[in-house]
Amino acid sequence: MQRKVKSIKTRKSVAKRFKITASGKIVRNRPGKRHILAKKSPKRRRKLGTPALVDKTDYSRVVENMPFSH
Repeated sequence: MQRKVKSIKTRKSVAKRFKITASGKIVRNRPGKRHILAKKSPKRRRKLGTPALVDKTDYSRVVENMPFSH
């Protein structure tokens, strides 16, 4: 009797939040642009709209949950 190999699945919640670039960096969106925007300055609101790179300390955790995207 053959044993079934467990398939590796992508964590869809992670796949929706992060994107891996062609050079292998991971891009994320910045938090804080959903509500309570009146007290934030226009410069701060603009900066919140730009994507940011994931820190190298979190890199392995994101890649672990997205096995087929790199």
